[in-house]
Amino acid sequence: MPSFDITCEVDLTEVKNATNMVRKELQTRFDFRGVVWEMIEEEHTITLTSESEYKLEAILEVLRDRLARRGVSQKNVEVGKMETSSTGRARQVLTLRDSIPADVAKQIAVSLRGADLKVQAAIEHGKVRVSGKKRDDLQSAIAHVRGLDLTIAVGFGNFRE
Repeated sequence: MPSFDITCEVDLTEVKNATNMVRKELQTRFDFRGVVWEMIEEEHTITLTSESEYKLEAILEVLRDRLARRGVSQKNVEVGKMETSSTGRARQVLTLRDSIPADVAKQIAVSLRGADLKVQAAIEHGKVRVSGKKRDDLQSAIAHVRGLDLTIAVGFGNFRE
């Protein structure tokens, strides 16, 4: 029985490339001369720190631009609330989504069941496995999911016959 997985993944290599490009750009920009800023990359988070909210917004704008150029969807980057300390330093945490949230997975599964497609959808560990009897049914399921207005960017992979 053919099947495929609907996933929500961010290419961490592209994120690393984008952050390196941001570092190079900000080191050469005139408006960042003498400004103390920091970008800390962890596995699925990026922490931005700067002297002021204005500079932090500029760093975030450059980072979003570079991520978009590298093909990382903005829907999979969750921007946290900006925190300002008493000394005026601003900090913001960006979280990279690596799995489909439960409510979105349920929305996808219910939508596939209600679309009169001859496929079954099962939610498994942050992804949705879709199986059907024919490959054409799976292709119509992919088209249906692409047409949904989701809060995340989804990818399709792990096709099996």
